[in-house]
Amino acid sequence: MIDFQSTDRYSRQMRFHGIGEEGQKKLLASRVTLCGCGALGTVLANNLARAGVGKIRIVDRDFIEPSNLQRQVLFDEQDVKENLPKAEAAVRKLRLINSAIEIEAVVTDIDRTNIESLCQDADMILDGTDNFEIRYLINDVAVKTNKPWVYGGVIGSNGMTMTIIPGKTPCLRCVFEAAPAPGAADTCETAGVLGPVVNIIASMQAAEAMKILSGKAETVNKELLHLDVWENTFRRVKVAPLLGKVDCPCCQRRKFEWLDGEFGSQTTSLCGRNAVQVSHRSAEKLVFEEMARQLKTLGEVSYNKFMLKFQAEGCEFTVFPDGRAIIKGTADVDRARTLYARYIGH
Repeated sequence: MIDFQSTDRYSRQMRFHGIGEEGQKKLLASRVTLCGCGALGTVLANNLARAGVGKIRIVDRDFIEPSNLQRQVLFDEQDVKENLPKAEAAVRKLRLINSAIEIEAVVTDIDRTNIESLCQDADMILDGTDNFEIRYLINDVAVKTNKPWVYGGVIGSNGMTMTIIPGKTPCLRCVFEAAPAPGAADTCETAGVLGPVVNIIASMQAAEAMKILSGKAETVNKELLHLDVWENTFRRVKVAPLLGKVDCPCCQRRKFEWLDGEFGSQTTSLCGRNAVQVSHRSAEKLVFEEMARQLKTLGEVSYNKFMLKFQAEGCEFTVFPDGRAIIKGTADVDRARTLYARYIGH
């Protein structure tokens, strides 16, 4: 009879000098909260489950769609047919891969009201999102509770990653003090994304997590890594010197503005209108000309100095210069937030 509970399943990993038997024991005793289970998140979850991370909590609000299958490696066509939440489908697959670890699915929208409870018992936090608002929430919680986390992001053929260990490396806001204004940056819907860059960035994130969880934090990457698989470029941005040298509102002044709700988005269901208003708090005004250029692949986009309008996925979007948007065609707040992030940005 095959013993799947035996550590023999990790024998090739344990033979690697950086892990060994002691490192594997630490991995098996570790707990991770993975925020987001889309492109990056599925690769991360797959790697960590196979590596034997003892408890993985997967948090995601979304459901699987056919367009996800191109790059989200834990899902298949049957998951789409069953209309499964991403977190639940991922956990079902991972339990077939490794029944010796604990894997938990949490189908919810991560926001400032629940992120601390979702991460409180974790040894580290991993970024599997495509959402800058959640990344800044992760950064606030990580710094506040002194937990390491690994940032990753992909768009088009580009990807970047950075490891944050509070007190030992710069935090996210040391490097990117503010999130891009809504409409200021491309999204997967406007620029697309290649599967190979997802796999590379998420695998690098997973390797960083394994270093920390196995007790080898001294080997982590202390730079911001950026690569473009289409243009064949790889850059290392030296960010380590920023530690303690910039007046960071988060790790230096201990102001957790995203966690306190000073930044970020709010949603309101508009009674009787089958519409949801998403208000994004941003100091910058939107540049409609640039937004229209990014959204032109969706069809007609019209705008003046007061508003911009377009249609996508059966909904009508009306976007205002302050980042506020009314999404007509749904009364579902979670869906409205997803659509806002997908087409307007974070």
